[in-house]
Formats: sequence, C-alpha cells, structure tokens
Amino acid sequence: MASQDWFEKDFYAVLGVPADATQDAVKKAYRKLARKHHPDANAGAGSAEHRFKEIGEAYAVLSDPEQRQQYDAVRAMSRGGARFTSGGGPNGAGGFEDLLGGLFGGMGGAGGRGSPGAGMPRGNVRFSTGSPGGAGGFEDLLGGLFGGAQGPGTGGMGAPGAGYRSPRGARRGEDLTADVNLSFRQAVEGAQLSLRVDDPRSGSRTVTARIPAGVRDGQKVRVPGKGRPGEIGGEHGDLLVTVHVEPHSVFAFDGSDLRVTVPVTFAEAALGAQIDVPTLDGGTVRLKVAAGTPSGRILRAKGRGVTTVKGTGDLLVTVQVLVPQRLSSEAKAAVEQFAAAMANDDPRADLLARARRDPAGAGDGRR
Repeated sequence: MASQDWFEKDFYAVLGVPADATQDAVKKAYRKLARKHHPDANAGAGSAEHRFKEIGEAYAVLSDPEQRQQYDAVRAMSRGGARFTSGGGPNGAGGFEDLLGGLFGGMGGAGGRGSPGAGMPRGNVRFSTGSPGGAGGFEDLLGGLFGGAQGPGTGGMGAPGAGYRSPRGARRGEDLTADVNLSFRQAVEGAQLSLRVDDPRSGSRTVTARIPAGVRDGQKVRVPGKGRPGEIGGEHGDLLVTVHVEPHSVFAFDGSDLRVTVPVTFAEAALGAQIDVPTLDGGTVRLKVAAGTPSGRILRAKGRGVTTVKGTGDLLVTVQVLVPQRLSSEAKAAVEQFAAAMANDDPRADLLARARRDPAGAGDGRR
C-alpha cells in the first residue's frame, strides 16, 4: 500500500479503537472483527470478504510500531494541511520546513528553531526537485521518510501516477499446520472435514478442508488460502494438514490398489473353486481359484481399488492355504488315504537334488 493512501484511510476507525490505543487493544479489536467478518463464517457475502481485507490491512499497519509511527505522521500532515512551498509567506505561513518540524519536533514556524537566530536559519535548508544526473531531491527526502527513496524511472514520487512508498509492500500470509485422524475408508474415498485452526495472531477459526481420495498415513495435504491472512492486502497463506490414517483389520494400501489376504481350504486350492472375497464397501466379489493354486498366489479383482483423479486401482487378493488345526476321525482318515495315494511324490526332491549338486555354494555368483 502506498503511503499516499494513508491520507484517505482511518485505520483506527476500521478497528474501532482510539488513536492512543495500546498494542494489546489493537490486537484484541482485530481478533474480534476478524472472527466476525472472516469469509468462512460469511459464505457468499462479498462484503464480508472486503471488510475482512480492510481489517487485515489496518491491523498490519497498526500492529507494527514503526509503520504505526509513520502512519500517525502521515495523518498528522493530512490534518494540518501540509503545504509544499519554498518558504514562508509575508505573514509567516509555514512551508516545507513546517512539515519537517511537525515530523521531527523542530524547525517550526515563526519564533521556532527555524526562525533567524534560533538555531538553523531557514536559508540553510534547500529542497531541490532533482537533477538530470540523478541527485536526490524532494522525492528522495520523502523516500527516506516513508520507506525507501526511488530513483528516476523506478516508480518513486517523480514517476507519473506514483505516490509515497510504504515501508513494506503487500506480503503473503504464513502457512499454518494442522493434524487430522481419518478412518481407513475416509482415506480411500476422500473426505471433506471441518478443522479447528488455532492461530495466535488471527485467533481460532474453523476451516473446511477437502482431503483427496487415496491419501496415505503421514502424508501432508496442502489446502490453499486457508493459512494466516496476508499483510497490507497480501494473499492468505496455505494450511498444511498432516493426515493420520487408522489401520484396517482386513485391507491395506498398495499404491492405488488395495490388498487383502483370503484363506482357502486345501481342497479348494487343489481342486479349484469359486470364492467370495470381501470389498471395502461391505459387499463381495466372486473370484475363481484355479485347481492347483499354491499358497501365496495373487488374484486380481479389477476396478475394486482406490479411485483417484488418475484412475481406479484393483483389489489384489493373496491366497492363503489353511492347514486344519484339528481333524475329525473321518477327515483324518481321508487325509491318510490321500497321503498314501501321494506317497511316491516328494515335494522336496528337486530342492535336495540342487543342494547336492552344489554343496559348497561353488556356483554362487556364476551363470
């Protein structure tokens, strides 16, 4: 914001505090108004957003002691009708020296330090308007007072349409952080949450945050524009949300896929079967287990994984062949009969043969 705007804006009135208000009073007034006029609490009200921006602008200046002092000086000039003349008139009317006297407590009007014989003669103070060689003049003097002199062509007071410069321009607000706990299903499907954000500067407020589908435990989600308000009309910072996902007793993430382990009987694995596999939505999907399926084989249910903006993953089903812990007499007899029928088949024969061919590991590292 340019300092010339300060002539037209009463930041004390915006916050509803007197000009001699303490910094604590300024902060308290700002927090109260910011909560009342925050856009999140006044959805659809364009006037609330404009009012919130005015409040933030006023607080940015009045909360900074240096800027507040300069703002008060500008307001004092505005009330006094500052005149930029080359010297006093015949009636002793103050000129540019009176302006400096008002700012620095000296060089006042008639009878002050600027009068003949009272310290610094008026004739010793010269205010040039600049030179082709770039020598500082009136613009440089005010630039030094109000936050940075501007040379020719840089947008200072000498540039067409430019005014005073503020000590600091618009600044983006800082990012804030928050944590949120999600159920496994919320993490898979995404969720819209209302989060309470505690900011020592702008106070506590409720923020609506959209958590995308497929978010992982420990992942940080950036919510644009929900951080700390900017200063002097700057944009809001962002809100960084760290997500904590509760584990599921059945399902697990694998990229955009979901994983589940499904037990099958020996008979189902050996002879083949159609089995029902649970899905996250509470339903089931039917898959074929081919005859002779070993434990650990992975079956795939297309399109039953996580749906994100990049597409939908699959449900990966790991087959686990169960060994019965207890057998009835009939089942035991059947297994014994099966074992007798398979007596000539040794599942470890190939393993033993390979171990005997290379007992010392001489083939290690060779082809």
